[in-house]
Amino acid sequence: MKTQYLLFFIFILFIWSACQPGKDAVNEFDISGPNQKLWYTSPASQWTEALPIGNGRMGAMIFGDPYTERIQLNEESIWAGAPINDNNPLALENLPKIRQLLFEGKNDEALRLAEKALLATPFEIRSYQPLMDLQMKFDHREVSDYRRELNLMNGLHTTTYRTPLGSMHYQAFASAPDDVIVIYLRAEGKQKINVDLSLDREKDAKFYTSGDNILVMEGQIIDEELPAKGPGGAHLKFAAMVKVFPDGGASEALDKSIRVKDAQNLMILITGASDYDAENLTFNREVNPLGRCHAIIENAADKTYTLLKSSHIDDHYAFMGRTELVIGNEDHEHLTTVQRLENVKSGLNDDGLISLFFQYGRYLLLGSSRAPGQLPANLQGIWNHHMTAPWNSDYHANINLQMNYWHAEVANLSETLEPLYHFVRRNAVPGRVTAREMYGTSGWTFHHVLDIYGRTGLHDGIQWGTFPMGGPWMTFPVWRHFEFGQDKTYLKNIAWPMLKGSAEFVLDFLIESPDGYLVSSPSYSPENSYVDPKTSKEHRLTYGPYMDTQIARELFHYCLSAIEILGDENGLQQRIQMALEKLPPNRIGADGTLMEWIQDYEEYEPGHRHMSHLLALHPGGQITSDEAELFEAAAKTIEKRLAHGGGHTGWSRAWVINFYARLLNGNEAYHHLLALLQKSTHDNLFGDHPPFQIDGNFGGAAGVAEILLQSHAGCIHLLPALPEAWPTGKVKGLRARGNFEISMEWKDGKLLYADVNAPVGGKATFCYGDKKQEFNISRGETVRFNP
Repeated sequence: MKTQYLLFFIFILFIWSACQPGKDAVNEFDISGPNQKLWYTSPASQWTEALPIGNGRMGAMIFGDPYTERIQLNEESIWAGAPINDNNPLALENLPKIRQLLFEGKNDEALRLAEKALLATPFEIRSYQPLMDLQMKFDHREVSDYRRELNLMNGLHTTTYRTPLGSMHYQAFASAPDDVIVIYLRAEGKQKINVDLSLDREKDAKFYTSGDNILVMEGQIIDEELPAKGPGGAHLKFAAMVKVFPDGGASEALDKSIRVKDAQNLMILITGASDYDAENLTFNREVNPLGRCHAIIENAADKTYTLLKSSHIDDHYAFMGRTELVIGNEDHEHLTTVQRLENVKSGLNDDGLISLFFQYGRYLLLGSSRAPGQLPANLQGIWNHHMTAPWNSDYHANINLQMNYWHAEVANLSETLEPLYHFVRRNAVPGRVTAREMYGTSGWTFHHVLDIYGRTGLHDGIQWGTFPMGGPWMTFPVWRHFEFGQDKTYLKNIAWPMLKGSAEFVLDFLIESPDGYLVSSPSYSPENSYVDPKTSKEHRLTYGPYMDTQIARELFHYCLSAIEILGDENGLQQRIQMALEKLPPNRIGADGTLMEWIQDYEEYEPGHRHMSHLLALHPGGQITSDEAELFEAAAKTIEKRLAHGGGHTGWSRAWVINFYARLLNGNEAYHHLLALLQKSTHDNLFGDHPPFQIDGNFGGAAGVAEILLQSHAGCIHLLPALPEAWPTGKVKGLRARGNFEISMEWKDGKLLYADVNAPVGGKATFCYGDKKQEFNISRGETVRFNP
C-alpha cells in the first residue's frame, strides 16, 4: 500500500511540474527547420523593424527593446467612421446624361456632372486605428549577447540577452485558441524582473488600474466632422485589458501603471475589444467592450503558461506546417535577416530568403485573417500604428484586397478566406442599395474603397473611385474558394447568392455602346489615365475599359459553371449567354500591346503601376498560351510598362511576378521576385509601396506559388515557370483547383516526381513539359506522377 501511495504521489508531482511555467516550458515546443525564422542582433529602432504577431483579431508589433520595450497593439475593429448611406441622391437621375456625354466624347462635361452627381456624401471614409501601446520599462543598466527572432512555424517571438546579474528570456505569441496575446518573461541567475508597465494611446481613451495587477483602457472614437448616426448616437466604443502574473515577486499599482518587483517569471495577458457588430456592419450598444476583455482574460488566466503555449503552437503549426519549400542547397541562416536582405540587394544569391519570404506571406495572412477575427486583411493586414493611416489602411477593391488573398488557396490556407467572403456577403446588403439608388439595377455592387461600416458609395474623387466593377471583381476569391475546395454546400448557401447578385448587377449595368457592344459606363481603368484625342487633356472617366469587360466575362463564366452544378434560376443562364456574345473581345492596339480602353488611346502615364487590362492573364484565366496572339500581346504590354518605369511599387512588382509566371517565363518572374526584395522590402520583410502595404508580401508569395504550380487552364501544370536559378528544390502541400494537394521535388531543373493527394477525390489532368496524364483519384488517395 505504501508503494501505491508513493507512486501516486510521484505521478501527481510529475503532472504538477509539467504544468508550471518554468525554464523548460520556454523551449520544449521549439520547431526547427530551414528558413523559418527572422532574427536580429539589435532591437527595432522603428516600426518597420519590429516583428508582427497576430491571431486574426488581435495584432502586435514587438520591438524587443531591453530597456524600454514597446509593444504596439491592434484590434481589427478599431475604426473611425459610422454606418451611413453615402450614395449620392443625384446619381440615378443624372446617370443617362453622363453616359451620353461619354459616348459623345464630351469627357470634360461628363466629369463635371459626375463630380456633382456620383461622388459619395461624404466622399471620404475614416481610418483604421491602432488600439494602444504597452510600454515596459526595465531596470537593466546594460545588456549583451542580444538576439530577437520570430519563428514562423510556431508563431513565437523570442528575445534573449544577458545582464551583469544573469540573463533574460521572453517570448510573445498571439493565441487564436484563447483569443489573447501572451507575453512570458523569465529571469536567470541573480537577475530578477523589475519592470513598470503602462498603456498609451494618442487620443480618445482613458487609463486606470484595477487592483495591483490589471491595467485598463476605455475609449470612444470622436470624429467631430462626421455626424454620429450609428445606434446610440455616437462612434465606436472600445476597451483593453492587461493582466500580470508575477512568479516569485509582487506587483503593485502606481497611479496609471503597474510595477512588478523581484519576480523570477512574469506572465502578461493582453486583449482588446469593441462594440462593433460585424454581421450588421455597425455598433451594438448592448455589448460592453470592457466586459468582453474581462471574460477573455479570465478564461485565459485559468490556464498555465505551458497550456496556453502548447495549444497556440498546436493550432498555429496545424496551418503553417502544411506547406514546406526548399530551394537550392545553400544555407545562409547563420546570417541575420538584415544581412541576408542586404546581400540580396547587393546581388548575392540567397534562395533560402525567397523560401522565408514565401512562408512569411503565409504567416502574415494567417495572423491577419482567421477566426477569432471576423474581418479580412486590410491594406496593412492587421498591423497599423497611425491614427490616420496611409490610404486609411482601408479595403481597396481595385486590386489590393483581391491581391491579399491570391496565395490563400494555393498556399494551403483556405480557412483565411472565411473572413473575406463573409465581409463581401455583408457588404452586398448595402451594396444592393448602392446598385439600386445609383445605377437603377438589381443585384449588388460597391466601388474601389470600403471600410467596416458598409459604405459602398463612390469615394475619393471621380478620377480615383469610379469603379462600379469593384464588387464583381470581389467575387473572384468567392468562386476560387469553391474551385479549390469543391464544397457544394458552400457553393449553394454562401457563394452562389453573391455570384448571382453580382451577375444581376452587371447584366443590368452594362449598356449598348455606339458600336453595338455591351459596356460598362461610367467607369475607369483603375487609376490610370489616357490622353483625350479631342482636347489632349488627361482623363480617366470613360466607358468600356477592358478590365471591366474582363471582369464581367470571368464572372459570367463562374456563374455558368455554378448553374451546371446547382441548376438554372429564373433564366439567368440564357441572359448570361446572350450578354457574353455581346461583350467586346480583347483587342490588340497599334503598338502590339493589349488595349486598355475601348478606344486605342494614348496612355498619359505609360509606366503606370496598375496594369488592369492584364486581368485576363492574371488573376483571370482568359489569356493563356493557347491564345498565341493575345499571349504575345500581353508580354509586350508588360514590357512596355516596365520600360517606362512600371512595377515600381511593392504590390505592382508582385503582380509582375505573377504575370511572368502565367507567361511561363520563369527567369523574368525570378528577376522581379529579386527586385521585390531588393527595392520594395523593409528590414522586417514587410512589403513597401512605399509606405508599408501588405499586398506586396501576399502578391509576392502568390508569385512564388504560381512559378511552381498552376491550375487555371484546365490542367494542373507542374513547375510551369521554373527559373534557371532554381535547379534543385522541393515543395510540399501546394493546392490546385479540384482540391488536390501537390508535393514535388526537382533536380537539375527537371521534375523528379509529384505526389498528388485528393482529400475529396476526383479526376485531374497533370501536365509537365510535353507529358499529360489523367488520374481518377479516390477520396483520400495519394498517387504519384512520374515525368
